[in-house]
Amino acid sequence: MIIAGGLVLWVSHLKAQDAPLNIREAYRLARNNYPMIRQQGLIDKTRDYSVSNASKGFLPQLTVQGQATYQSAVTEFGLPVAIPGVEFPRISKDQYKVFGEVNQTIYDGGNVRTQVRSHEAGALVEARKLEVELYKLNDRVNQLFFGILMLDEQLKQNELLKKDIHLGIRKVQALIDNGTAFKSNANTLKAELLKADQRAIDLNASRKAYLEMLGLLTGQPLGNSAVLEKPVELAGTGEVNRPELELYDAQNRSLDIQSQLIDVRNRPKLNFFFQGGYGRPALNILSNGFDPYYITGVRLNWSLSGLYTIKKDRELVRNNRDAILLQKETFLFNTHLNAKQYHAELDRFRQLLTTDDELITLRESIKTTAAAQLENGVINTNDFLREVNAEDQARQNKILHGIQLLMAQYNLDNTLGTTIE
Repeated sequence: MIIAGGLVLWVSHLKAQDAPLNIREAYRLARNNYPMIRQQGLIDKTRDYSVSNASKGFLPQLTVQGQATYQSAVTEFGLPVAIPGVEFPRISKDQYKVFGEVNQTIYDGGNVRTQVRSHEAGALVEARKLEVELYKLNDRVNQLFFGILMLDEQLKQNELLKKDIHLGIRKVQALIDNGTAFKSNANTLKAELLKADQRAIDLNASRKAYLEMLGLLTGQPLGNSAVLEKPVELAGTGEVNRPELELYDAQNRSLDIQSQLIDVRNRPKLNFFFQGGYGRPALNILSNGFDPYYITGVRLNWSLSGLYTIKKDRELVRNNRDAILLQKETFLFNTHLNAKQYHAELDRFRQLLTTDDELITLRESIKTTAAAQLENGVINTNDFLREVNAEDQARQNKILHGIQLLMAQYNLDNTLGTTIE
């Protein structure tokens, strides 16, 4: 049973390795594998710690103080004329005091609540900035993913080219065997075959390098046998839905909280306090001994110094909001400009692909005729190779235009942000 279970796991692992990698999965893997993704956990922890600390503003606040002083003069009690038998107390010039005070907030003007919201808004801004950085990975995935697809198609076309050359070699070899052609004619074709083999080596080396880079980006070991799933064509329409827009909204909400903090700072604060201590003198200044004491009551604090700067503080918030609006407008302008460019590229590649099919049909017909002429000795090997290479170039152009069309679609999709799920 254990062996059977292990075999099932092993087979499942092999199937997972052989499963084609699609571009959406590549986006997700690259995002989850990028080291910066761990910053999200740090942002959450920082928010939780800051919110927890701010919430403790409602808890009783304890302070302990102490002081020892020496005064040049103290209050003296007495009459211009001394009274026999009556002695007035003398206050020492060195005085000591140590006390603790407990403050309990009754009304804070909404300070704690607004501080909590401020920390949450700040964390949201940082999270949105992180999303903007992670979204940039899609561009890197596109470059590698479509580069590999291009190399795959070029390798397939190179194999077709080699088949055509092999066909020519067989036909020329038949002529050589019949004594109607020279051996050098076959050598010309064999040399061209070697060039095709060298091109295959270059293409495979490039594919291996691209796969290694994509593997590092996604955190997946992609060997030479890795298969990429060719993406489906996209409509290329939709509104802008980029994470930058969410960042601008989060920044505006953070400015709303800052504006509220300005109001909170200029509101009165009311709290209950209890102070207990020990010192000389205590509350009874007629006593020159060390005595305990306490004071309790309600304290009102209202700092009016904020009124001096409140107007400029609001102007600063307004300026920051205008700056965010300007950044958003600039971003949307550039995004629409890029989208316009991709739409133009899509139209161009679609038109090129239409003519590519016509050109390939013509070149294939010419090559077929050239093969028959070569077999009958009407043309030489160089003429045949010229037609073979012309058809190969036509097919290469179609491959290039097809991948460029797909890449432009996904670049447009990424530019608009419709890849966000």
